[in-house]
Amino acid sequence: MKATIYDVAREAGVSIAAVSQVMNGKGKISEERRGEIIKIMERLNYQPSVIASALTGKKTYTLGLLVPDISNPFFAEIARAVEDQGHHMGYSLVICSSDNKDERVERYLNLLQQKSVDAMIIGTGMDNKDMLTPLMERAIPIAMIAREMPDLDVHTVVVDDFIGGALSATHLLDLGHRRMAILAEHSKVSSSRERVRGFKSKLEEAGVGLPENRVRNCHYVVADGKREALELLGQSNPARPTALFCCNDLLAIGALQAAKQLGLRVPEDLSVIGFDNTILASVTDPPLTTVAQPIEPMGKMVVDLLIQELKKESKAKQRVVMRPELIVRQSTAAPTECD
Repeated sequence: MKATIYDVAREAGVSIAAVSQVMNGKGKISEERRGEIIKIMERLNYQPSVIASALTGKKTYTLGLLVPDISNPFFAEIARAVEDQGHHMGYSLVICSSDNKDERVERYLNLLQQKSVDAMIIGTGMDNKDMLTPLMERAIPIAMIAREMPDLDVHTVVVDDFIGGALSATHLLDLGHRRMAILAEHSKVSSSRERVRGFKSKLEEAGVGLPENRVRNCHYVVADGKREALELLGQSNPARPTALFCCNDLLAIGALQAAKQLGLRVPEDLSVIGFDNTILASVTDPPLTTVAQPIEPMGKMVVDLLIQELKKESKAKQRVVMRPELIVRQSTAAPTECD
């Protein structure tokens, strides 16, 4: 038989009201005791009726997470960090992949509203910001992660993408590179725009040019990175770049594949820098120099901000910017030819 709230209360040695308070995030119950009761719920597999809770205007203890593609290791790791923190706080997670397409974003936003999620986390790009208006009118808490929408009054947790791009450019300039190119994501992805801007700013400070045809917009998949890198590095190009800055690790892996196909050695003939420091960066051949985002702290922070709002502990929307770190591995070195 399914466990009931009475079973949880009896097992925990508390009143039914105390269990209800834990479920609703209310009451003067210590965090330690609250955690113990949540663990008992999990052990007994107690599942309150989400539908009934939604119909009565109560919390459903579910969060929605919208990402471009859960198969992208960065967003998979973001989802895991969000899920872990949500689970710790007694919330379940519904994950949707948008492929950065507005029609899918709109469909999933409607779906998540139908499921009566308590709050939504948006980690995908979108052209039509008005799609979020119905959520805001219903006072559903919203938070952006790894993306920004400056015109909207929502919580935001991001890394300083401008600094990440600047760190990458400084590293390559210090190694002696002067002919460089960028594999960027779609221009509507705010994080990619900032990474490109940060990279370009350092090159400009150093008096190093970057022709517009050496900034290539890609879909965020390995195949696109490989295709654009093959064109940039083609053997018919006498002034090929000696270094590539890639706005995510998947594009960097595509660049590594292109170099191998063209017979170019990394890092002797070509240096490659990625962004995100996903698990893939340490298993490539050679291991990838990349800009690390603090994925776990970002996931924890975005959940904490939403739960604070749900508990009415804070009305102010917060923008949290975390600092990236350049992780130097074996995919970058000084160029072997003169620029």
